[in-house]
Amino acid sequence: MMLACAVGSAAPGGMATTHVAEAGRLDTPLDQADGGRAASEIAETVIAEARRGDHGAFMALVARYDDRLRALAFHILGDPEATRDALQDAYVKAYVGLPGFRGESDIGTWLHRIVYTTCLNHLRSTGRRPRPAGEGPDAQEGRDEAGRDPADAVASALDLASLLRSLPPEQRAAVVLVDAFGMGYRQTSEILGVAQGTVASRVTSARAKLRLALAPREEPATSEDGTEAS
Repeated sequence: MMLACAVGSAAPGGMATTHVAEAGRLDTPLDQADGGRAASEIAETVIAEARRGDHGAFMALVARYDDRLRALAFHILGDPEATRDALQDAYVKAYVGLPGFRGESDIGTWLHRIVYTTCLNHLRSTGRRPRPAGEGPDAQEGRDEAGRDPADAVASALDLASLLRSLPPEQRAAVVLVDAFGMGYRQTSEILGVAQGTVASRVTSARAKLRLALAPREEPATSEDGTEAS
């Protein structure tokens, strides 16, 4: 079974825009080989120069991964302004910490880890939850008592981005990394800082919730005269 996971960056002002649309398997095995690496890895010479404090090399390094880093941050935070702030903090941390990078993990994995932890810290420090897609100062107009917009109820139910943001941040990050970015559990565990089994549990829970939300609802049975059966 496939989950079409369209991940688009809604955060303006990035080094590049992103539109990652990839089908992720819902039965990814725990020991799957790591995936999601860049098609052409960043040159070791660029990493070395960036570690020595070369600003241009660091910008080239960040630009190589900016699309996915920006998409990950946005799906955790759910807000363009918060995404920009968190990425700025994360890139400063990466620049300062790069001289101490020992190469024990892939440089892209290392950058994803910094962005992920920075976003979680941002959520904790501000005491806020990610804002669902479409929420804003005027979003409450025309909503019913349950907080739903009747005109958009069906569309919202099918909006995968909104559904993703309804998940806890940890589950959301796991399913985006695995099912949208195509990363294996090992690389994802390094980014999230948890065991592979925990990654598997988070992805399984997220997939189950997404399946339930996307499942077609059964129509009520009706009798021959067209009235709803009791």
